[in-house]
Amino acid sequence: MFLEERRNNILDYLDKYERVSVAYLATSFAVTKETIRSDLNVLAQLGLVQRCHGGAIVIRRSLQAKLITETDGTFEVLLRRLESQKRKVPERGKNMRGKVCILGSFNVDIVARVARFPKGGESLLALGSTLGPGGKGANQAMAASRAGAQVHFVSKVGKDQFSQFAFDHLSSSEIHSFTLYQSETEPTGNAIIYVSQQDGENMIAIYSGANKTITDEEVTAIAPELAGADVLLLQLENNFNATLNAMKLANALGIRVILNPAPYSADALQCLEYVDVITPNETEASLLSGVEVTDLNSAREAAQRIAGLGARRVIITMGARGAMILEGSQFQHIPAFPALSVDTTGAGDAFNGAFAAAIATGQTIAQAATYAAAFASLAVEREGASNMPQHQQVVARLSQR
Repeated sequence: MFLEERRNNILDYLDKYERVSVAYLATSFAVTKETIRSDLNVLAQLGLVQRCHGGAIVIRRSLQAKLITETDGTFEVLLRRLESQKRKVPERGKNMRGKVCILGSFNVDIVARVARFPKGGESLLALGSTLGPGGKGANQAMAASRAGAQVHFVSKVGKDQFSQFAFDHLSSSEIHSFTLYQSETEPTGNAIIYVSQQDGENMIAIYSGANKTITDEEVTAIAPELAGADVLLLQLENNFNATLNAMKLANALGIRVILNPAPYSADALQCLEYVDVITPNETEASLLSGVEVTDLNSAREAAQRIAGLGARRVIITMGARGAMILEGSQFQHIPAFPALSVDTTGAGDAFNGAFAAAIATGQTIAQAATYAAAFASLAVEREGASNMPQHQQVVARLSQR
């Protein structure tokens, strides 16, 4: 066995079992303890493991979650290899943790709380401001983690003062592991957000920056993490080619794909054949379908149009009106849970992250959407897009219905 292959296998073992002894590894790989100590020391220097007496403990959170061996050929070559290895995802019991892989954005959110939204040309004094982590991908990763899933998050930042901020946030979060690439040319993505204190509604302007620079090679490199996942969750804040390639990779591996088509882009229409569930909100559903969604009847019509374009399953999230599901030819309405709205900025991200986590554990579409609706109702009662509730709180809210 080659040195790099052995070290990758050590990382695989640690990711699964959390800790390992030098003696066990030496026996498993039929090498000396000195060789294993050398391997572990190198991995520790790379920031991938933490040495402890007689062995090592995993450090899941790193700039590169695994050592990546060079592959022969391009993304398409890898895809052809994987097509013959497509697997069926097993059903999971309610007590099992599913794994969700999320390719998405990381942004730095600059949030201003205002009494009302400013008019054109008007300056308003903010009631307060914060600088914090955001981006649909990062928010959904946090939501899925809080909902009980094992999450691997993949994103890209710049080489600026905010890249360390991203690393520190992800390292201290409940997200199980992450891969954080860095762009040589673009800064870390950022968003300017106004939150109205009148009703908790928000206005957002986003600069995607490094999020739009993910390469084919970087998508290819997530194959080992994706292969062990139950669900791939995506949005449209990254460059579309990377998003599409990740969908193709998931399809080749037999992994279910959930697409949150936000922010809206007509590119979403090009990838519906690779998507198991698409989750637009009212605005995105209107743009995708050409039907203005204003109530449950128009939501049904829009969902049918989107299905006619190739979507397998459609969930239209409608805020206080709940969610409309179209699966096959069957509609189902999931009512919203009552909530005292404080900040709706991350409501959609809360729903999608929680929905993906529930799907990963084997829940049905309706069960997962109900769980996600309860999760989102708790999220809007908190300030901050990444401030997500805990699973136990969701269970308590579900029991109240």
